[in-house]
Amino acid sequence: MDRLTNTVRPYAWGSRTLLPSLLGTPPTGEPQAELWMGAHPGAPSVLDRGTGPRPLDQVIAADPEGELGEAVVGRFGPTLPFLLKVLAAGEPLSLQVHPDLDQARAGFAGEESRGVPVDAPNRNYKDANHKPELICAVGEDGEEFVGLCGFRDPLDTARLLDLIGVPALAPLSEILRVKPEPEALREVLTSILTTDQDTMACTVQQTVDALDLAAQTADAGSAAALRSYAAVGRAFPGDPGVIAALLLNHIRLQPGEALYLGAGVPHAYLSGIGVEILANSDNVVRCGLTPKHVDIPELLHIVDFRSTRPAVLHPVPVPGSDGEEVYPTPIDEFRLSRFTSSGTVPAATPQILLCTGGTAELSSADGSSLTLRSGESVFIPAGGPDLALGGEGVTLFRATVSV
Repeated sequence: MDRLTNTVRPYAWGSRTLLPSLLGTPPTGEPQAELWMGAHPGAPSVLDRGTGPRPLDQVIAADPEGELGEAVVGRFGPTLPFLLKVLAAGEPLSLQVHPDLDQARAGFAGEESRGVPVDAPNRNYKDANHKPELICAVGEDGEEFVGLCGFRDPLDTARLLDLIGVPALAPLSEILRVKPEPEALREVLTSILTTDQDTMACTVQQTVDALDLAAQTADAGSAAALRSYAAVGRAFPGDPGVIAALLLNHIRLQPGEALYLGAGVPHAYLSGIGVEILANSDNVVRCGLTPKHVDIPELLHIVDFRSTRPAVLHPVPVPGSDGEEVYPTPIDEFRLSRFTSSGTVPAATPQILLCTGGTAELSSADGSSLTLRSGESVFIPAGGPDLALGGEGVTLFRATVSV
């Protein structure tokens, strides 16, 4: 068991209080957006096995099969296939999509061949991997994780646009009503992103005012969504992404609930704290709510122009396990489960264990033991003995792979 030292990423949208509260550290006054746990070269975790601190990616590179196991290396190669994060949003993240594996490989190869520096602000593909992800809310009781995910049914969006009654949005409502779904969504999103900047700035302000007005007479559930869209508009005045956000489903996760996001699904996280697991990639193509690069042709190439009703996931008991509950996902690169009581943690595959509540006491048959408090994590190489989990009020997340 290797205790991890992890990097906090201070992105501007980060909360100033949520991560410090989880970690039990005083706020710095600066945004603290993401805590990274894993072997991504952008911010690898660090461990010390008695010979000094070493980044986890270097530890794995020195002995891939010893750290990851033969089956994982054979399936995914000599790198940890997933990245685990705690994400703490104080303001909306950019409205974005992620490529599928073929798109990522082609996009990365294309930018490499054109000589675009990997750290260039106009670079879309930092690596050749896809980036499916799962986000699980971990706030206190009653503290929601709020986001936008996937296109709403076009007719429902048309009704929303009619409700708020902004004249500039009426043509979009008409397109959504009369054209086939993929064609309508593509045409409307393209129109939003290519509208003249001054015209869009005026439309956004009118839309924010109309959303606030509509929220005053809406039912509780609808009012929450209307206020969220309006808050996005105030955070990003004049940004076309504010209007694009109206096309998406409004999602509210209670602690313990999760959401899976596949390739091409537009989304934005708005507020709250969650445990996020994703394939080991940093590929993002943005469509708004950001001062960063927006590549409209590439975006339109990878967006999935189908409506969806995002399914809120709940953990289900793992058959034959001792206390483990898993969040089912259609992906092999990662598997997220949790323990909320004592139990047995299997150790056949490489994994990261993260405590988000109480005190987790881990021990193995060889006599080693380790205690994790909220916000602390540990790396477990493949093939060791199973671990006994004890402790009080514990919530322990287990991030590993499916092979």
